[in-house]
Amino acid sequence: MSTTVDRLGPLRSAPFRWLLAARTTSILGNAVAPIALAFAVLDLTGSAADLGLVVAARSVANVAVLLFGGVVADRLPRDVVLVGTSGAAAVTQGVVAALVLTGSASIPTLVVLSVLNGAVAAVSLPAAAALVPDTVPAPMLRPANAMLRLGLNGGSILGASAGASLVALVGPGWGLAVDAAGFAVAGLLFARMRLPRTGAAAADADSGTSRSIMSDLQEGWREFASRRWVWIVVVQFAVLNAAFVGATAVLGPVVADASFGRAAWGVVVAALSVGLAVGAGIALRWRPRHALGIGVALMVAAAVPVLALALTPSVVALVVAFAAAGVAIEVFSIAWDQSLQTNVPRDVLARVYSYDAVGSVVAVPVGEALVGPLAHTVGTVPTLLGCAALIVLATVAAAATRSVRHVTVEESAGS
Repeated sequence: MSTTVDRLGPLRSAPFRWLLAARTTSILGNAVAPIALAFAVLDLTGSAADLGLVVAARSVANVAVLLFGGVVADRLPRDVVLVGTSGAAAVTQGVVAALVLTGSASIPTLVVLSVLNGAVAAVSLPAAAALVPDTVPAPMLRPANAMLRLGLNGGSILGASAGASLVALVGPGWGLAVDAAGFAVAGLLFARMRLPRTGAAAADADSGTSRSIMSDLQEGWREFASRRWVWIVVVQFAVLNAAFVGATAVLGPVVADASFGRAAWGVVVAALSVGLAVGAGIALRWRPRHALGIGVALMVAAAVPVLALALTPSVVALVVAFAAAGVAIEVFSIAWDQSLQTNVPRDVLARVYSYDAVGSVVAVPVGEALVGPLAHTVGTVPTLLGCAALIVLATVAAAATRSVRHVTVEESAGS
């Protein structure tokens, strides 16, 4: 009985309920967007290289603005930041949808709008990551994070499945319109949170001083760089994300179009979210002392769906492979969040998250931009096999590092 009460405790907080509703709503629409955008570009030019250029443009902007987003998240009320970014995302995605629906879209226009959308997402990401402690008391953080992850995973499953069907039946433009509507509704829900003013801005107002953005960035960098296990894992994910995202986001739709079809690709993508939900359940019940080291090693499973795309591109094989990767990703992600929250002081946590995000995705645009031309040059299958090899090598190197294997959540903050 007490366990049930503990797990449902976060729902007693009104700000958390609005946060849960807002993030679940936004992911419902946002799960449709990558599928819809991919097939919109393929319908426009039929080129994997063009698709890589469009998705890479978003990633470049995202990386360029992330550090600034971390400073903003520590300086301004995070709910206000999320209201603004949700509204901006609704506008940019709405314009993309209108262009696709009216047949006015072009690759240069989609690149520009992808840049704007990536910049908006970069401002919202650190705010969302650091917002949970502002909505629930400390003892409720674990069940609160679990509820958020289940909401995000459930929204991804429903959004990807329904979105793929929508794209297949009525076209990618309507899928992008659903994404825009989801962001608009999420903005209204974030506005209901009405959290008190927190972060660096509140501290500066109380003391009568103003800190520079550069000093905030330098402080965040010191906290990030002083922990060897943090930057080693981030380097691992720089390689892993570039290979995995490039293979699945760019070459995945190409393989789907050439084999089992667009509607089934949505089911494959949704399988990843099913795996994430299963992984969250496993991680909440299985709490090894060295959870981070185990989670890092399990990321070798991210190579499995890439190998399946190359060697056995059937719906059944890909669903199993993507689900297995999802389990590993979520077990790692929960261990990673818990390790950061336990070992990094809360007043710089958003900035450390922003450095983590930048480092983890800095190579993604390179992967997205290169896999298309590389597939044209050497073939899709050799390119996918190369991506899988990179994932395995990066994971083995990180998992073999002593500082990663020995991290525990019992270490004191600021260590």
